[in-house]
Amino acid sequence: MPQDTPATEDPARPEEDSGGLRKIIHVDMDAFFASVEQRDNPELRGKPVAVGGASGRGVVAAASYEARRFGVRSAMPSVTAKRLCPDLVFVKSRFEAYREASRQIRAVFDHHTPLVEPLSLDEAFLDVTEDRLGIGSATRIAELIRQEIRAKTQLTASAGVSYNKFLAKLASDQNKPDGLCVIRPGEGAAFVAGLPIRRFHGVGPKAEEKMKRLGIETGADLAAKDIAFLRAHFGSFADYLFRAARGIDLRPVRPHRVRKSVGGERTFSQDIGEAAALRETLEEIVDIVWERIERAEARGRTVTLKLKYTDFRINTRAKSIPARPGLWIADKPHFARVSRELLEEALPLPMPIRLMGLTLSNLDRGEIAEPHRDEAQLSLL
Repeated sequence: MPQDTPATEDPARPEEDSGGLRKIIHVDMDAFFASVEQRDNPELRGKPVAVGGASGRGVVAAASYEARRFGVRSAMPSVTAKRLCPDLVFVKSRFEAYREASRQIRAVFDHHTPLVEPLSLDEAFLDVTEDRLGIGSATRIAELIRQEIRAKTQLTASAGVSYNKFLAKLASDQNKPDGLCVIRPGEGAAFVAGLPIRRFHGVGPKAEEKMKRLGIETGADLAAKDIAFLRAHFGSFADYLFRAARGIDLRPVRPHRVRKSVGGERTFSQDIGEAAALRETLEEIVDIVWERIERAEARGRTVTLKLKYTDFRINTRAKSIPARPGLWIADKPHFARVSRELLEEALPLPMPIRLMGLTLSNLDRGEIAEPHRDEAQLSLL
């Protein structure tokens, strides 16, 4: 522990009693939406596929691995994706098909453990410290889960196995697609040390750029910085970075996690202020955020628009529908209409903005899985 950090503020100090080492599995389906489309339509197999709208304002919701080889990614404007991959095949989203596949996958998880924390339709943490079947080996359980998912859905899944959530999630991405990676007790810090800083959850392009200016390019570089240095440069983000660089994560798997909101925001490479550009950007954000809302199977009553100006001041506007039984913002046209109304009320802006975001809140209190953070520029709030 750095000497300048009081014991009560040690970011590596356990916040919860871990009860000994856990056995955690992170399962992540491979290109889930696109893989469902290729499974259900044999003519799409082996071809670059994008789920989403092909129009000028369309956005890629998911891309097959064949498309990713050309640089096509989720949250990318469709026109950009088509330019990168002229042979790209666009298909419309079919969320009921994705939900049905997700239900089958969740049944596989539940067969092995009651401790399942879904992050989206295609991703979840499992705590198998005490598994239902008494198998005992988390690695063997992960292998069985991947086999059962393939047998029941004809889809492939990648899995990471470790002693905490942070490492398990890193591991699941290590050997994609259709891969398995195990980080055993005592191996976490060494595994993290060799990773590029961009692999750390929460480190986006801007943070990566800042870290590189400070001489931080790998997990080892990050671990070499003391907590005082990190707090001076990264504020409240510092404690997370300090722990992550050492492979520390005491968070338990939470099987009944309920979100208070679902949303996303977009930071622009150049500030924008013209009404036409703002309206077009809003439509793009509506498309992607609604896809996240559908993944979470959420419905709510309040839409919030967030604007961050050039001078970093933040302005938010919200609009709610009446709290009546059965009355929700439960479809995309309604969500888009309220979002547009909020933007029109804010125009003209006093200055250009560097960020725009949308959130759906005041949610139905049913169980809602937390959507995962998008690796693209659009990130969840």
